[in-house]
Amino acid sequence: MSVNSISEQRSRIMSRVRGKNTKLEQLVSKCIWKRGIRFRKNVLSLFGKPDIAIKKYKVVIFIDSCFWHGCQSHFKLPNKNPQYWNNKIKRNIDRDNEVTLYYQKINWTIIRIWEHDLKANFELVIYHVCRQIHMAKHIDHL
Repeated sequence: MSVNSISEQRSRIMSRVRGKNTKLEQLVSKCIWKRGIRFRKNVLSLFGKPDIAIKKYKVVIFIDSCFWHGCQSHFKLPNKNPQYWNNKIKRNIDRDNEVTLYYQKINWTIIRIWEHDLKANFELVIYHVCRQIHMAKHIDHL
């Protein structure tokens, strides 16, 4: 395979990567919806465009993939154009930290779910997410 065809193939693959409504987001959304939790997806009016938001209870959920969010355990810097990727992932991590601090400062519940946690024990993660949502619901009514 030539260098050009490898580059073209990688470019084609990367162009298919979704920024929202990923398979993991769909699985999590479907699962918590079945448990009676109502929400909105990819809310543009909220800072950081949360994957899932429940404004009524001040809860935002972000589902972070290991590659795009620079997971310390699973992120592998690509060999091609490493400086670009290093800068890109660093900006993503910085933005994630900024978003987390924002929601903490305004006393919202922010839930960040790592891709590897969902893959390791999906049901346990969903249980904890639902528990945090219910806790936020009760706090909101005090």
